[in-house]
Amino acid sequence: MALLISSSAMAADAAPQVETAAVHAGLAAQAANVKGVQTHLHHSLNCLVGPDGDGFDSDEMNPCGDMGNGAIPDTSDSKMKEKLESAVDKANSGLDTDDYDEAKTAAMSVQKMLGTK
Repeated sequence: MALLISSSAMAADAAPQVETAAVHAGLAAQAANVKGVQTHLHHSLNCLVGPDGDGFDSDEMNPCGDMGNGAIPDTSDSKMKEKLESAVDKANSGLDTDDYDEAKTAAMSVQKMLGTK
């Protein structure tokens, strides 16, 4: 089940964060090893939850640092928050495994959930 994210349902500053999270999920899906997958999944997660969010990793890059407080905190629509939180759960499943194929599958799912190819 794809959870395509419509930018009209987000606050103006959340959309670029979701787009950046999707880009990093795509980079994760293309990574050659589990470390690369997880590095980019961390970047995607950081964009979604923001620096004060659960799961934010300050040791990893936050490519959305200048865009807002995280896509989830910057989204006012409750249904959209649920969809973004589902993407966070899927990203965490990729971070919680050492299996390359499982991590890559999670990254591909996050990318799809965030609405990009």
